[in-house]
Amino acid sequence: MFESYPIKHCIVASVVENVEPFIDQLKEKTQTLLFSNQTLVPLINLYQSANTLGSDRLAAAVGGASLFPGKNVVVIDAGTCVKYNFVNSNNEFIGGAISPGLKMRFKALNTFTSKLPLLDVNEKFDTLIGTTTSESILSGVEIGIIAELEGIIDSYKQLFPDINVVLTGGDANFFEKRLKRRIFTDSFLILKGLNCILNHNLKK
Repeated sequence: MFESYPIKHCIVASVVENVEPFIDQLKEKTQTLLFSNQTLVPLINLYQSANTLGSDRLAAAVGGASLFPGKNVVVIDAGTCVKYNFVNSNNEFIGGAISPGLKMRFKALNTFTSKLPLLDVNEKFDTLIGTTTSESILSGVEIGIIAELEGIIDSYKQLFPDINVVLTGGDANFFEKRLKRRIFTDSFLILKGLNCILNHNLKK
């Protein structure tokens, strides 16, 4: 890749351990910035436990703020967890919420009970009242998580009527098709946020 596309700078963000070998290889090829809680970002971070803030959450917040500068915005990052990240109109990252994602909910029902089966996401399921155990699990997880998102979005809109909502993450397409309101979706939002952070640091 480096031979075909010369890369002068890159940024690495990870929420898992043991990425040092990968970073070391990158540093041999290009100037590499490791995104940490010490990295400068183009917004004011008011999160009270900034040292435990996931880099993916902050990058998502930066990406959302870059799309709607000077506006209230909440980014919903739907992946392993569902993360809500709020930036106000003063370009301040306040925080948000974290809840289990789709697959984590299925796994939790199977892991912490003795008889409930492990199911996977069913893209075609839309039944509120399950008439079998499998349907009841699908309703509880899929219909339930949609109700959560709708409720959280409504709560934000009560506080900030002009708020912009952005959806991203691995399960974004699943939610986009099912939410009642039309929501701006960008599957590459975190990458765009990281690029904003990299450019911000290069200017310093």
